[in-house]
Parts: sequence; C-alpha cells; structure tokens
Amino acid sequence: MHMIRPLRRAPFWFLPLVLGMAGLTGCAVGPNYKRPTVNVPVTYRGSAADAPADAVAKPQPGQPEQGKTEPAAASLGDAKWWEVFQDPQLQILIRAALKNNYDVRIAAARVLQAQAQLGITRADQLPSLSAGGNIASQQSSHLGPIPAYEITQGQLTASAAWNLDFWGKYRRATEAARANLLANEWAQKEVTATLVANLATAYFELRELDLELEISKRTFNSRSESLQLTQTLEQHGINSLLDVRQSEQLVYTAALEIPDFERQIAQQENAISLLLGNNPGDVPRGVRLTDQVHAPEVPAGLPSALLERRPDVRQAEASLIAANAQIGVARAAYFPQISLTGTAGYESPALTNLFTGPAGIWNLAASVTQPIFEGGRLKSNVRLTEAQREQMRLTYEQTIQGAFRDVSDGLIAYRKNREFRIQQEHLLGSAQDAARLSEVRFKAGTTDYLEVLTNETNSFSAELGLAQAQANELVALVQLYQALGGGWQQ
Repeated sequence: MHMIRPLRRAPFWFLPLVLGMAGLTGCAVGPNYKRPTVNVPVTYRGSAADAPADAVAKPQPGQPEQGKTEPAAASLGDAKWWEVFQDPQLQILIRAALKNNYDVRIAAARVLQAQAQLGITRADQLPSLSAGGNIASQQSSHLGPIPAYEITQGQLTASAAWNLDFWGKYRRATEAARANLLANEWAQKEVTATLVANLATAYFELRELDLELEISKRTFNSRSESLQLTQTLEQHGINSLLDVRQSEQLVYTAALEIPDFERQIAQQENAISLLLGNNPGDVPRGVRLTDQVHAPEVPAGLPSALLERRPDVRQAEASLIAANAQIGVARAAYFPQISLTGTAGYESPALTNLFTGPAGIWNLAASVTQPIFEGGRLKSNVRLTEAQREQMRLTYEQTIQGAFRDVSDGLIAYRKNREFRIQQEHLLGSAQDAARLSEVRFKAGTTDYLEVLTNETNSFSAELGLAQAQANELVALVQLYQALGGGWQQ
C-alpha cells in the first residue's frame, strides 16, 4: 500500500524571504537612455528666410495667393495629406492604396509580430503557474503467497516557478522589446508616407504625360491641315516641293511623339496599379495638371520639430533605445540568477479523501546560479551590445543629417522649379509668337518655309517643356512634403 506522510506545516518564514527578495528587483543594471545631443540648425538652408527678395515668384493664374506670413513654427509637414493634395481623384487613389498596398500590409504585420514579441518578453518578469492531476489504478490477482490487491491513487498538484529579476535583466529586455515595437510602428508610418509620396508623384507624372499627349495630338492635327494647304499650293505652282517636304517634317515630328507618349502612359498606369495593390489596368484621372492647386511658398517650420515628426528619425531613435537596453541585459549576466520554485497539492490512495488535510503535499525550493568562468563570453557580449548601441547612435545622427539635407534640397528644388516654370512660360509665349509671325511672313511670300519649320519646332518643344516644368514643380512639392515628415498622419 502507498504510504502517505503526515502533512507538515509550511515554513511561513519563507514568505517574508520571498517578498524581501522581490523588493530588491527594483534595481536594473545598465545605462538609462539619454537622447544624444545633435547639431540642429536654426533654419533650413533654402528656406524663404535666406532666399533673395526677387526670388519670390508670383503664383500661377488661377492659383491662390499666399496670405499672411505663416508663423515660424508652422510647417507643411504638419498638414494631412488630403489637405496638401486636393485633387479628389488622387485622394481616392491614395485611400485605396493605403488599404490594399502590399508594403503597407507587410509593415502592419511586422507591427503585430513586434507586439507579440513584447508580450513574450514581458512574460519573463512574471511567475509561471501550472496545474496537473492524474489517477492511477492497479489490480493484481492472487499469486502464490502474494494475496490479491487493488490500489487506486489520485494526485492533484499546482506548481509555480519564478526567476527573480534582481538585476533588471528581464525588465531591460522588455524595454528593448517595447522600443522595437515602437520602431516598427514608426517604420509603418514611414512606409505610409513613402507610399503617399510615390503615388502622388506617379499621378502627377501621369497627368504630365496626358498633357504631352494632348499637345502632340493637337499639334499633329494642326500641322496636318497646314500640310494639306502646302500640298495644294505646290500643285498650283505657288509653293515648291521643298516646302511640302519641310511641312511633312513638322507633321512627322508631332506624329512620332504620340505612340511614345501612349507607351509611357500605359507603363505609368501599370506602376500606379502596383502601388494600389491591383493588377495592371486603367487609372482614373481627376484635375488637369495645369489646374492642380499649390501655393507658391510653403512653410518649412523649425528644424528642431523635424526630429519629432519624421518617421525615419523616430524609428532610428527607437532602435537606439532598444540597443541601449540590451546593454543592461548583457551586464545582468554577470550577477547571480535566483529562481524560486514551489509545488502544492493533494495526493491520496482514496479519491474520497483526496481533499482532506492529511492528503496535502507541498514543496518549496530556491536556487542561486553564479557564473564563474565563461571563457570571456559575458565580457564579449557586453562589448557587442555597446558596439551595437554606438552603431545605432551614429545611424540616428546620420538619419537626422539626411533629414535636414532632404528638406534643404526640397526647398531649393521647389523654388527653382517654380522659377524655371515661369521662365518656360515666357519662352513658350515667345516661341508661339515667332511661329505665328513666321506663318504670316510665309503666306505673304516674304520668307521661305524653313523659317516656319524652325519656329514651329521650337514652339512645339517649348510647349512640351512647359508641361514637364509644371510636373517637376508638383513633384518637388511632393518631395518637400515627405522631407518635412508629412504623409503618414491619418
């Protein structure tokens, strides 16, 4: 028969010891995070503050003029993307992309992974509890001198284990996991901002190609009519065959652009479809390129505010925080690891007496493990984490400098592209007037068709160049908006 030992009273002196040990877990080795000091400029290079007075251009016809000067702290990056991009169709496309784009969905899945990893890591700080039970029955028949017997035994137990976090190993690991989660969340915002910028850029480039195709078709039709007139005059002996051939060159120049623009439009639609998470297909259009609303000057805000708004900067800092916390995890390995385990329950050969006093069982234990010799592993691990923190610190500072450069490049590009567009408008006006005067002089018989050919070609090129300049100005606005940390706000 199974013998049951008498139940002894649990050593209650053990409880104050455990509580006293738990009170010591407020200590955490390793450095606490402190944001590195970085060199932040007072203003952005290329901002309106350091631009010459005559560099400020007038707004395009139909564009809203800028009112009162924006406060120094205001920034285009604080605006929501639907406030910056006011084309209704573009807004529909962006919303669809934010829902279906694969990069955005992958980034969201990474955030979920980081959340789960934080839960796993944080669980190491808490005790683990488990419960179990079993019933065993054994029967034996009469064998010689051994009489027949039957034994039924039941057991119900609960066990607990706790690795005391004396030196903050698990708390530092949790700090690192929480920082990694934050880094993934900012990475998701960076993916969102990049998607918004890429889609807006692709859309404006598509509208540019639409305008260039429209210009080419209009020019082709106009020149085809002029060719018919030139051919009629040549048949009546008024013009020469050379005039006809030169007129044909104008027609063919416009005609060869049409299939090339159609090819680029189809490929651009395919690229936009990919951003939308769709198979290649047609892309609906909205406002014409020349009617897109954008202010001649945009507020850049304070450079110091950029550190709080740019997702890539915040992601780099979160990674630095995680690397800093890992130093504490590595240093905690030098100190003793203390574990507490306990088991309590009931055990009895008779199920009817399972929960009676004499059936109770318990077991309590504590263990201490102190590393003595690891062959330099612990020291090398600390050096590794310190080097990783240094790498993350340099990456953080490099990211900040890159952010300042992006904003400066964006401010300069937006202003200079606007100035270029204005000069291109002047060039187009002169080229169109020269083409008109050449046509008048040719019809009056005071010049040959070569002059018409030259000026018509210049006018066509200037009109296509203006379409490109208008698109470049809008694309520069998109890049500046992203550089200022805009596009991720929902």
